[in-house]
Amino acid sequence: MSERKRIVIVGGGITGLSAAYRLQCAARAQNLPLDITLLESEPHLGGKIQTWRADGFVVEGGPDSFLASKPQATALCEALGIADRLITTNNTQKRTYIYSRGRLHDLPEGLSGLVPSRLAPLLRSSLILPFGKARLLMDFVLPARAPNGDESLAHFVSRRLGREAFERLIEPLMGGIYAGDASQLSLTATFPQLRQLELKQGSLLRGVMQNAPSPTQRGFLSLRGGMGDLVDALQQQLTVAVRCGVSVQSIGSTANGYALETNRGTLSADALIITTPAYVSAPLLQSIDRALADAHAAIPHVSTATISLAYRRADLTRPLHGFGFVVPTIERRVLLACTWASNKFAGRAPDDVLLLRCFIGRAGQETLLDRDDDALVQLARDELHSILQIDAPPLFSKVYRWMRGMPQYHLGHVERVAQIEQRLTQHPGLFVAGAAYRGVGIPDCIRSAEGAAAQAITFLTNDELRTTNGCSLFVLISL
Repeated sequence: MSERKRIVIVGGGITGLSAAYRLQCAARAQNLPLDITLLESEPHLGGKIQTWRADGFVVEGGPDSFLASKPQATALCEALGIADRLITTNNTQKRTYIYSRGRLHDLPEGLSGLVPSRLAPLLRSSLILPFGKARLLMDFVLPARAPNGDESLAHFVSRRLGREAFERLIEPLMGGIYAGDASQLSLTATFPQLRQLELKQGSLLRGVMQNAPSPTQRGFLSLRGGMGDLVDALQQQLTVAVRCGVSVQSIGSTANGYALETNRGTLSADALIITTPAYVSAPLLQSIDRALADAHAAIPHVSTATISLAYRRADLTRPLHGFGFVVPTIERRVLLACTWASNKFAGRAPDDVLLLRCFIGRAGQETLLDRDDDALVQLARDELHSILQIDAPPLFSKVYRWMRGMPQYHLGHVERVAQIEQRLTQHPGLFVAGAAYRGVGIPDCIRSAEGAAAQAITFLTNDELRTTNGCSLFVLISL
């Protein structure tokens, strides 16, 4: 590549930032003449990663951690030189609960990919009634269903483990990931490994027990100063052009690439990486490819909110040990989950204060977010009073709203992503990446970004590729 080329990245969340960083590293390593520009419509970077720090508190507005078993986030921290800031969850507070039938039950130990990998803790658990446990054990003798297309997560788990195990154990854990309706979520798009275990082992439980990861592979990691440390490190080390407060109005094809109309003027690009949510990407892609735009518009999203509340431990009616609890949809409560943030990770609050983070909003309950911040705080306080008997006023509260913030992998999602992939082959130099396609976690977004960056480099440095078959979506199914 002798000519200077311009790559524009639309979106400054973790996906866009990771793509920009990898492009920057590749340009330096290969001495490539690249001009890289990142555009973000908001005045700040980070997307859903928003960390508020003050007076000894570290409050997360969005994700507070990432899976240790997925290496992409850890590897990025190492590349940025912040691996020494990585922290694990508090080993002395490992208990997690499920609120069911009016009280908190310990989450059975040994879960792997939502499914129990040890029978003894499950059989001792008070969460599932005796009949439900007997039905769950039938998984060992029920024949595997022959391959016959996709099915919903709810249907699959109920078919293998029974309705009660699904409603009281699996569904609330799934809700903590997707905040979605399991009767609509695609098994193939969310947990394809579970179906593979059924087919290979003849039993879901047997398959999980034989393939459970070691304890060292499980758990979550965060950063000492919150997940905002990752965004800060990326921002500090990026030497590319980063332009906040710039919103893209439309994108059009040109003879040599793409033209972006923004609120600050027009930009041209030889290659373009779009990392915005699917519903934002859809209208931007409309003038380029209507079918590609429609496929993005068809990906549904759910709105949620996090409400953080701080309490003096002395004001609590009982000590709270553990990481928090999740709430099954069948309980018909406002609360989706509650994390005891200062128990989960060290350094989140002064020692005499308990920092709680409540999650409100899930598929079917999104109108709750029409209420103002004071009303959301009161909803959270009412739930904490009912479940944990907390009556004291909080020292402070912080509300973060994520309108249409969680993409939903409904039945047909895999086919939809394949359609997006196919349409992208018709548009040389165009890439999409982010949570809408192959995984919603931070490591998934980083992997998607790095794949798009790698293919953009290949595209720009390969004249034959650049003039014939273009670029496609980076695809790697998350197992």
